[in-house]
Amino acid sequence: MKVDPIHPGYLIRRKCLEPYGLAVAEAARILGVSRQALNNLVNGHAAISPEMAVRLAKAFGGSDEDWLQLQLAYDLAQVRKRAHTIAVKPAALVARNPAQPRLI
Repeated sequence: MKVDPIHPGYLIRRKCLEPYGLAVAEAARILGVSRQALNNLVNGHAAISPEMAVRLAKAFGGSDEDWLQLQLAYDLAQVRKRAHTIAVKPAALVARNPAQPRLI
């Protein structure tokens, strides 16, 4: 059974703020963001943006790619839960020339 990834904000709280004894306001000052922005993130109400990923990597370690990968894994898991509700048509059914698929 596959376990869904947890929101990266939880990891930030547990692995970055708590070990240093940082309150959200103190960590926000370190990161150079507003207290509300960091609060939204650690409470699961906001996502890690590319800029926040760079800030987290500089302040707490890891790479910006690692931080973004955590967010991507979480986001994808959330979408997969409702994938059955996403209606699309297979491209081959609507393509002008189905023998030559167009790739991005």
